[in-house]
Amino acid sequence: MRLQLILPRVNPAEITAPRCCPYCGGRHVEFRQAVSKPLRDTAYTQVNAHRYACLKCGVTWRVYPSGVSHDHVSQRVKGLAVMLYLLGLSYGAVSLALEALGVFLSKSQVYDVVQAAAERVPGMRREAVFDALRTPALGSDVTCVRCHGQWLPLGLCVDDTHGLVLSVDALSGEDSDVLTSWLTPIVQAVGAELLVSDDADAFKQVAERMALQHQVCKSHVLRNTDALIESLTPAAAQDSDGSLSALGVLPEQAVADLQQLKVWVRTRQPETETELEQTFYRYAQADAPRPGQNASLAYRLRLLFLDRWNLWARLTRYRTWRGPQGQTIDGTNNGCERSIGWRIKERYRTMRGYKRVQSALNVSRLLAWCGNYLGRGGANLATLIA
Repeated sequence: MRLQLILPRVNPAEITAPRCCPYCGGRHVEFRQAVSKPLRDTAYTQVNAHRYACLKCGVTWRVYPSGVSHDHVSQRVKGLAVMLYLLGLSYGAVSLALEALGVFLSKSQVYDVVQAAAERVPGMRREAVFDALRTPALGSDVTCVRCHGQWLPLGLCVDDTHGLVLSVDALSGEDSDVLTSWLTPIVQAVGAELLVSDDADAFKQVAERMALQHQVCKSHVLRNTDALIESLTPAAAQDSDGSLSALGVLPEQAVADLQQLKVWVRTRQPETETELEQTFYRYAQADAPRPGQNASLAYRLRLLFLDRWNLWARLTRYRTWRGPQGQTIDGTNNGCERSIGWRIKERYRTMRGYKRVQSALNVSRLLAWCGNYLGRGGANLATLIA
């Protein structure tokens, strides 16, 4: 987990006088008196608040120092509670840690502070993506967390050119219809023209439906291809079912084709698409299995080369794609993978699961928002807690 947080400050001498009445808007206000306010804080046990009155409507109200509100707990202590929870402590452990510092907050109070701060995270949802940011390349992925004994899919979108998390949302499923409904408003909000994802078929269908260019993660394809080649090579070397000889293909030729595919997937050159097409036609006449029968070796090779041929444009898109300002991508889905690991799973691993869907969303969005400010001066928790 990589976070850079700025805790709220408490300054008893910093009190900003109001310019107008917060109730009627009247501009004629006067100072009435200074009153003492008990405070739970790591440095102060009490501070002075100022009472003001509106000469128009007669209402009086208090104005508090920087880092203090009507609550008896200072914003600094609330920020410290949020920080300790995000770093991996449970609500109970945060309560014990604060008590050791001389400030008491119950478990339920810590929970309320964390959830309240998370609900104020600006723009970490699909209706208003992070900081109204626009990007030509949108990375997207889905992960699952346990929530009340059930698996809850969480969808995450990132700016694939910089790795900033744009949105975290709870999904009802992982099929193409759900993903399309989820991604459509996000794509429109950020102005994306390219979708970066893993090798899941659902994202391929989403890209086609939304007329987006698509980059499939080269690491996922490489791992999947290597596994298939490793499982098929021994059978191809022996022509175990005789299906290769029925096509007039020698076992040595099939093994050579598989090894060549391994090289192609590692080099990923756009012009290789023509050679893949020619290799596919070598196995194109392999018969599909009848109901209840297993696929022959030749048919499995046919499907492998057909799939990689069809996938090739999506696999090599990063070689030629450039954004409006010359942005580039690395051809992987690492932006989403890192964000899932740092912003969702690393905190989740210390838990036995969430009890509410909203809690899972709140904590993930809060971590993502804090992580976005890494290297940008730090996330100011005072903006969420004030």
